[in-house]
Amino acid sequence: MSIDQELDASGLNCPLPILQAKKQLAKMEGGQTLRIIATDPGSVKDFDSFAKQTGHELLENGEEGGKFTFLIKKKG
Repeated sequence: MSIDQELDASGLNCPLPILQAKKQLAKMEGGQTLRIIATDPGSVKDFDSFAKQTGHELLENGEEGGKFTFLIKKKG
């Protein structure tokens, strides 16, 4: 799977990772994917809710070494 953009939101607390992702997605075209890296544990629930509310698709999420990653596909 290709990643079109990457956003490192490490060190930012809620709601900043969501706001940064929203800003980045606004610059992207439908169907493109954004990979987000965050360190706030609350971001797991936040990005799930964000995807449901906005219609973007949360393709995957994971955690490794205290960093949470999310792959979001912008709605087309």
